[in-house]
Amino acid sequence: MTTLPRTMFAVIQTHDGYSGSATGPVIEDAADWLAEAELPVPEPGPGQVLIKLRASSVNPSDLHFIKGEYGQPRVKGSPAGFEGCGDVVATGTGAEALQGQRVAFVAAGSGAWAEYVVTQALMCIPLRPDISDDDGSAQIVNPMTAMAMVDIARGAGDAFVVSAATSQLGKLMCSLGRDLGLKPIAIVRRAEAVNSLKELGAHEVLVSSDPDMMQKFQAISKELKPRVFLDAVSDQMSEQVFCAMPNGARWVVYGKLSPELPKLTQTGQLIFMSKRIEGFWLTKWMTSTPPEDQMRVVAEVQARFADGRWKTDVSERLGLRDVVTNLADALKKSDGKVIIAP
Repeated sequence: MTTLPRTMFAVIQTHDGYSGSATGPVIEDAADWLAEAELPVPEPGPGQVLIKLRASSVNPSDLHFIKGEYGQPRVKGSPAGFEGCGDVVATGTGAEALQGQRVAFVAAGSGAWAEYVVTQALMCIPLRPDISDDDGSAQIVNPMTAMAMVDIARGAGDAFVVSAATSQLGKLMCSLGRDLGLKPIAIVRRAEAVNSLKELGAHEVLVSSDPDMMQKFQAISKELKPRVFLDAVSDQMSEQVFCAMPNGARWVVYGKLSPELPKLTQTGQLIFMSKRIEGFWLTKWMTSTPPEDQMRVVAEVQARFADGRWKTDVSERLGLRDVVTNLADALKKSDGKVIIAP
């Protein structure tokens, strides 16, 4: 039995609850929201495991959360960070099967930006040995969301629209869509991303700064008839894209990268064209999807990482002790994940 330390280093939140504002997943200085601390190593309760961290990935949801803009309240003094991978070093009753295993996890109650993390055994996925720690640290939030949302799109026709398509999640959805014989229509901010996204699997790539972008999209929409818009931006252009889509279109909002609050300009479409606006939250999907369906998705996700069809693009690596001082600068690098390691 491994002897565990009594205390651990952690990056903790310095605010409680919700902020009441929404300025998007951007930070100027992590010290506005986070601090370093030495905390007692948590003990796992029934159905829980204690994980020694190997790596944690930084997602936009982490930034929304520490700023008080997420769908659950902050807890002052608690470690930040939702997702990572590590080794199970202790278990509560009912979770003994995971002892000693390397797992991907979603943190629940004690965040991932710490040397040790407690979470529910149900929020852990044992990792194949051929999955790297980098891929393991980003194995759940983006890949599971990609699988679940492309499945929504698949049931509604051949084509679907993806915003923020150069994000890690956007890239996963474009390649998965192509592999399933679908036609992803990608929306990006920068023209230099067009060719790489087409290589990844996007059927069409539109640049949001192009003054003719909406005109081009209207022509594509008329031809390909995409009925699902998977949107992480949620600005006025998103609303215009939705309005240009055909009867029965669904605007599925899963993120809020833009602080802009869009206005609905054609609400009649909701009535006369059977269009609808909805949200997607992975936590709800994981708690409502039958276990056998989840296991099928988990196996497919790991297979795609193991054989190289999917990979985690890493833009920067930070030690836990460098997060408060260097996270804001690390996040300025685009097209990759910031990975945090102990």
